[in-house]
Amino acid sequence: MINDHNKDTALILSGGGARAAYQVGVLSAIGKLLPKSCELPFPILCGTSAGALNASMLASHAGNFTRAVSTLAFVWRHLTPDQIYTMSRWPMASSLTKTLLGLFHRHNHNDPIALMDNTPLKQLLENYLNFADIQTAVDQQRLKSLAITAMSYSTGESTTFFQALSDIEPWQGNRRKGVRAQLNVDHLLASSAIPTIFPANKIDQSYYGDGAIRQKSAIYPALKLGAKKIMIIGVSGNRRVKEWPSKTVEAPASAPSMTQILGQLLNSAFIDNLEDDINQLELFNDILRDLPDDKKAQHQLPTETLIISPSEEINEIADQHIATLPKNVRTLLKAAGGSSSQRTSSAASYLLFTPEYCRALIELGQKDAMWEKDKILDFLEIDKIK
Repeated sequence: MINDHNKDTALILSGGGARAAYQVGVLSAIGKLLPKSCELPFPILCGTSAGALNASMLASHAGNFTRAVSTLAFVWRHLTPDQIYTMSRWPMASSLTKTLLGLFHRHNHNDPIALMDNTPLKQLLENYLNFADIQTAVDQQRLKSLAITAMSYSTGESTTFFQALSDIEPWQGNRRKGVRAQLNVDHLLASSAIPTIFPANKIDQSYYGDGAIRQKSAIYPALKLGAKKIMIIGVSGNRRVKEWPSKTVEAPASAPSMTQILGQLLNSAFIDNLEDDINQLELFNDILRDLPDDKKAQHQLPTETLIISPSEEINEIADQHIATLPKNVRTLLKAAGGSSSQRTSSAASYLLFTPEYCRALIELGQKDAMWEKDKILDFLEIDKIK
């Protein structure tokens, strides 16, 4: 049963490809702070892209948080790229051929265009996730809701598919909506389908791609699901940029490569929107503290937030592990204009599903969470968790 003290507590896990290994490190540390085999301390789970995969694992083990984080850590520590994607010898030529055939209406439109095939990811998810356990957790009131966000290629809407208690209603807003659904592997593949890299995934009659692309607010679904307290585990380099001295940026010696452009586009989708969301939320909460109580009640904002994000630049960590990528992926990045590892590290940080890189991020997440130990203890009111 959901404890009264945390019934409105939400966990938001953002996207970021292989960067989501950092989330596993933070969750592992939290698991060590909580009583062994306790229930899920976050009844509301919201995940996007790779964060949706982690959120689903937590939901399927809602009755035993220790087991959930242990399973997550095992999977991520032993990940290899061939468990996530495969790639033809000439992926760029293959995708270009499909595009050209499409111009002459000869391309099979049921075969989405992408540089990589994520069929292995589907097999991995089916091996480790029992989606029936998610509904069981809801029925036993150990889980209030699990929400997975994807982007509809038909409408351009940010669509949040959620499985939840019966009293939670769907919603419709400005280019975003919430749809009640029986979640399955297709929702996870859709939410994590980074455009051009992984193929779009079909749900019902529409194709969907990575949920971070059109998600104006990662916090919004949590609010619609009734969250009053929100913990966010981000994957940016370090969100508290104001605490760091500004760096002098030298003008580039040449035009940006395709790899650099892709890296910045991914950063914009996975990192910038969430950071803006956090900054606005903190600003609104500061304003609300000065309002009379009757005015506060008119605003749907969480009363307490906790953000954990990397204390080190993930791009720099990725730069140290690029050599662990498969040769054909390194060849692809180089062919796209990444002549040096520094020019490819941002894009590579999303594709580095290698044990060495993932373990480095897990260890960083554990370290950062322990630095924030007191805040986590206060936020979760751990003394009240049995």
